[in-house]
Amino acid sequence: MIRISITKTAGEITSLVCRGHAGYAEEGHDIVCAAVSVLAFTCANALESVAGVQAKVEEKDGFLSIFLPENAGHDAQTVMNTVLQGFRDLCDAYPKYLQLKEN
Repeated sequence: MIRISITKTAGEITSLVCRGHAGYAEEGHDIVCAAVSVLAFTCANALESVAGVQAKVEEKDGFLSIFLPENAGHDAQTVMNTVLQGFRDLCDAYPKYLQLKEN
């Protein structure tokens, strides 16, 4: 199961952490893992290329974290909230393979 944790402070998203593997299918054929990866990496890349924010990103096998700097701004929140909606949609479609926690 992939566990996704979103942290908010004063109503704004400050971090995103994804852990684990979905187990939907064998490695290389797991559409749930692929979908989560695309959303998470697009988020990290768009924060820099679209929002102009240098987030702290850490990635290793089965783990990705994104931490926003203070006062990252409206565009960064738009990116983060768009990705959050994508994770919500995935959780609705594949509840056995994903868990989303919003703090």
